[in-house]
Amino acid sequence: MKYVLLLSFCFLFLQGKAQNSDASNEPDSVKKSVLATYYHRKFEGRRTTSGAKYRAKKLTAAHRTLPFGTMITVTNPDNGKSVEVKVNDRGPFSKKLAIDLSESAAKQIGIYSKGIARVKLSYSLE
Repeated sequence: MKYVLLLSFCFLFLQGKAQNSDASNEPDSVKKSVLATYYHRKFEGRRTTSGAKYRAKKLTAAHRTLPFGTMITVTNPDNGKSVEVKVNDRGPFSKKLAIDLSESAAKQIGIYSKGIARVKLSYSLE
């Protein structure tokens, strides 16, 4: 009897999860709080992994796993400023850092003078 109750509970739980995921036709939205840094000026003009040249004035970023072209909203929780950047490179290669921002993006959200700062990332996987 215990096994029948346990099995039926598992079935109902999994069925409820499946209905919740099918009910939403919106793409999955991901929100994370991570550490960010920005590119040094010495990278200006160098080719990124996607083949585009790095330009400090453009709103771009490097991420280890997100597909190229993914648009990420980066928010500084200390001042509430946010910027939308496009992933066009791989990195950062330090495990504690999650994203490298272009110089312009870092300045817009107020982390340029800090070097490393905690930010919130928000993006959709389609």
